[in-house]
Amino acid sequence: MRDSVRILLYGVLTWLVPFLLSIPFYSSTGALLIDQQLFKSIMIIIGSLTGAVLIVQVFRNTNWNYQTTGYISGFTWLVINWGLDLLILVPMSGLDLPSYVAQIGLRYLLIPVMTIMAGFVAEYAGKSQTSR
Repeated sequence: MRDSVRILLYGVLTWLVPFLLSIPFYSSTGALLIDQQLFKSIMIIIGSLTGAVLIVQVFRNTNWNYQTTGYISGFTWLVINWGLDLLILVPMSGLDLPSYVAQIGLRYLLIPVMTIMAGFVAEYAGKSQTSR
């Protein structure tokens, strides 16, 4: 149960940290203060760094099979990020659903890719340690 709560909390953080760090890049009227492509690059880096740190925390504290943890974390975080975007970001930005998917939504597929691969690496690293 504790692992499930941690995975859910970290899923919210994968969305919340980049969202909060994006706020200074906008004026009080909602206009982007820097080049849009630079902003997107910064957000990808922030999101990736946030995700990587949280993935390490999940695997450091897990009691489950690493591969299973990778799948569960990845797809849980994906759904959380899409859900929070649809609830908060899409209405704020005024994007229609196809534009959101093309500009932002597809990028979230990196989340399960990262967590699943981390699970495989952790699983095989653990096996190689026990076979020594």
